[in-house]
Amino acid sequence: MKKRGNIAVMARLVGLVKPLAGFMALAIFMGLVGHLCASFITIFGGFALLDILDYSLPVTMMAAFIGMGACALLRGVLRYAEQACNHFIAFKLLALIRDKVFQALRRLCPAKLEGRDRGDLIAIITSDIELLEVFYAHTISPAAIAVLYTLALCLFIGSFHWALGLLALAAYLAVGLLVPTVTSKMSGEDGMRFRAASGALAGFVLDSLRGLSETLQYGAGAERLKQMNQRTEALAQDEERMKKTAGRNMALTHTVILIFDLSMLLAAALLYQKGIVGFDGVVLPFIALMSSFGPVTALANLGSTLQNTFAAGNRVLDILDEQPAVQEICDQEEIAFTGASAREVSFSYGEESILSDISLQVPEHAVVGITGKSGSGKSTLLKLMMRFWKVQKGSVQLSGRSVERINTANLRNMESFVTQQTHLFHDSIANNLRVAKLDATQAELEAACKKAAVHDFIMTLPEGYDTPVGELGDSLSGGERQRIGLARAFLHQAPFLLLDEPTSNLDSLNEAVILKSLREQRQGRTVVLVSHRHSTLRIADAVYSVENGRVS
Repeated sequence: MKKRGNIAVMARLVGLVKPLAGFMALAIFMGLVGHLCASFITIFGGFALLDILDYSLPVTMMAAFIGMGACALLRGVLRYAEQACNHFIAFKLLALIRDKVFQALRRLCPAKLEGRDRGDLIAIITSDIELLEVFYAHTISPAAIAVLYTLALCLFIGSFHWALGLLALAAYLAVGLLVPTVTSKMSGEDGMRFRAASGALAGFVLDSLRGLSETLQYGAGAERLKQMNQRTEALAQDEERMKKTAGRNMALTHTVILIFDLSMLLAAALLYQKGIVGFDGVVLPFIALMSSFGPVTALANLGSTLQNTFAAGNRVLDILDEQPAVQEICDQEEIAFTGASAREVSFSYGEESILSDISLQVPEHAVVGITGKSGSGKSTLLKLMMRFWKVQKGSVQLSGRSVERINTANLRNMESFVTQQTHLFHDSIANNLRVAKLDATQAELEAACKKAAVHDFIMTLPEGYDTPVGELGDSLSGGERQRIGLARAFLHQAPFLLLDEPTSNLDSLNEAVILKSLREQRQGRTVVLVSHRHSTLRIADAVYSVENGRVS
């Protein structure tokens, strides 16, 4: 995780407001006028009091009461309008940020997301982005309002005497700037620790739910529950510490406000004693200051809250700033598939060498088998052909052109990749199949499923192709999921088919049906078949053995 200062995070988040800058300016204007109306309710009350005391002022008691009523009415309307505008901005921006995050995840997938904690990613997409609502709805415009409002009130109070204006400025700076800074330093890394722990807990819970059957089978439920409780308790302690900091912040804020209120009363009284200001120079500045801490108090209360928000923003920016392992290509000429090859390909995951000078040929309409021990690099070679990772040495070519010079969309249209683990969405079987071809007809779905030896099974289900498969396909067996994955590949109708252990979860009868389909399809397709089974590789025209990162 990249470490960014709060100022850097805030600057990046503010930059995202640009599409809605007009609405933000409107919210600031309405908030400023609304807060001024709130303060002048009490200031007009001061004018009315002075009029009762027969103190000659340009504002009479009747005018003061009219002013109070008008300010009260405007305050309510403008407060509602400001909050509505701020929340429109906030939720619109959250939608835009989620869109940016999903685009970033799409660019990073699959290479940069392999091994990432899924629960932590879900926490970033949901709760972390949701926390940014505090910043967009309750921080940007309130901060701007506080600055403009402070200047207006300092000018009003300073109109009675410059010293009183400076004292008011010192009060606003202390409450709105000094207190939040002190609170932020008191919070330290609490916000970042809390967000990281929250994401880790989400991942742990998701992992526990996925492995529930194994946990029950081996009687590990008590230990798993104990670990979950420990994590939850640690998270609760972090939150308690943050709440205590927020409480101290609030107490400190109100103490500082009380001190400055008394200081204003004392300073104005001294100036009145010396005849420098009149009695109105005591009453009105004192009332104005007492009623004007709302905007800066809102900033002070954000001192501890924003630590959590900035931590969430930092995690979101990590996703947005992450560089993908491969960039999408879209400026090359389209090509048709006429065969594939790997030429002296080498690849490593970090310091671990996986492939070393691999070379092989995949002629058009041929079935090429690849075998070898687990971890020898067979699956990695297929991922390099899909350009999920970038070749570090040598080249992978389709139709005589390096995959680094083929448009990504063109490459995906030419290839179908069936992995060892088939992912099924929480949807119907038909919609899971249509991932491969969105406009596929029912007849096309059935033809693909017959080739994958899964049509007869689907027809035994209560709703046939409209049967929901359950989350992660849990309502189906491993073999059934694998056959649906194969049906997707057949439905995609790509000329180059990459199969990674396509029959590992199948019995010999279903394996024979699928191999028969592959044999019948060979005139229109080229197949690379990775398998440990000798029975599966019998249909191959050539078989390469990968051992210790080398081909024989």
